[in-house]
This record gives sequence, C-alpha cells and structure tokens, in this order.
Amino acid sequence: MTTEIKGISSMATRQVLAELADAFQRRSGCIVTIESAGGVDAARRVQAGEAFDVVFLASEAIDRLIAAGCVQAGSKVDLVRSGVAVAVRAGAFQPDISTEAAVRQAVLDARSISYSTGPSGVALASLFERWGIAAEIQSRIVQAPPGVPVGSLVARGEVELGFQQFSELINLEGITVLGPLPPAIQIITTFSAGVCTGTPKACAVRAMLDDMNSPEAMDVKRRQGMEPA
Repeated sequence: MTTEIKGISSMATRQVLAELADAFQRRSGCIVTIESAGGVDAARRVQAGEAFDVVFLASEAIDRLIAAGCVQAGSKVDLVRSGVAVAVRAGAFQPDISTEAAVRQAVLDARSISYSTGPSGVALASLFERWGIAAEIQSRIVQAPPGVPVGSLVARGEVELGFQQFSELINLEGITVLGPLPPAIQIITTFSAGVCTGTPKACAVRAMLDDMNSPEAMDVKRRQGMEPA
C-alpha cells in the first residue's frame, strides 16, 4: 500500500516544500500533500487536533507545539533559514535600502507599508518601535491578513512598500524586489518541521525530512531564496 503523508506549512515555505516534496515522492513512491496557510492559522489547526502527519513552521512555533504535546518531542528538524526583503510595485520609484538609515527613511517616506502576521512582521514592528517611528507610521501600516502574500498587495498597488520573506517575493509578478534588508537589521527566521503526535506514519515522515536535508536539497533551497539551516 502506498504511504500518504499529509502536512501543513506556513506560506513562507510553500514553494521550497513543494519542490522538495516532489523530489522525495519521485525517489520514495510516497504521496506527499502539504497544505499552506498563514503560520498562526496552521499552528492553531494542529493544536486543535486536525489530522496531520507533519507540520512546517518557524522554529519557535514548532517549539510551542512540542510544549503543547501536539508535536513529538525530539522530532524537530531545522530545514531552512530565510531573510526579509523589500518590494515595490513594478515600475514604481525604487527607494534606497542599502543601509539601516536608508530603510528608516524609506519607511518614513512611504504612503503605506505592509508586513505579515508571521515572525518577520513581529520583528519589524519591534524595529519600528526601536527607531521611535511606530506611532508616526501606525496609520499607514497595512498588515497582510494571514495567508495573503504582502507582495500581492504591493502588486495591486494597495501598498507602496512591502516587507516579507524573500522566498515569498521572488516568484511574484507585478513587483520589483529591491533586495534584502541590510545586515544590520536583517531578520532571519529558521523554519523547522516536526512529526505530529499520534501519526502512524512517523517513520515515513522522518525519512522525508532526512531527504529534505540531504546535500541534493541544498540547491533547491537556495534557488527558492533560502539557505539550508
């Protein structure tokens, strides 16, 4: 009987996981289905007991699911590291983002700014607080709803300046990716996987995660805008 693995992930890793899962399917004969959702929603569904064999989320979110008993202790596997990039609508003015000071000025000059509800969005909100501009720009912030790419809001002209995981921006049409945040303020998120508690397919899931961290997988991760963890 063919083994079927069912997983859920945050939106940030949907492209890289699709490619990695497809490669594993070809090598193993397993059927892998990974649903992508907003990270907060994905974690909530796992905690609510929805039947998944594996979950892919930010490392800290996997830790919380382990603490809650929803993911098997000792099963966490780090897969990729992902940084944040900045985008504007295709054809729009391209502000300088080469330094921390330049990014701060670009944010102050933008008519609207958007970031996600995920870890990078939380970190950006903290950065704006540290810069002392949070109150000044609050009315201009458009937080993308869970599962909605920031880049799609930028592409439609609803947002002037968008911040999101580089992996979520590189494949979108209608935007120009200005580049990654400069090193001084770059936000790196580690995305990990965990075996869901109660799955009868733990062995197959572990084999898949080993495959996703194989040397052959490194080029896939980099092509999708991420680095191996």
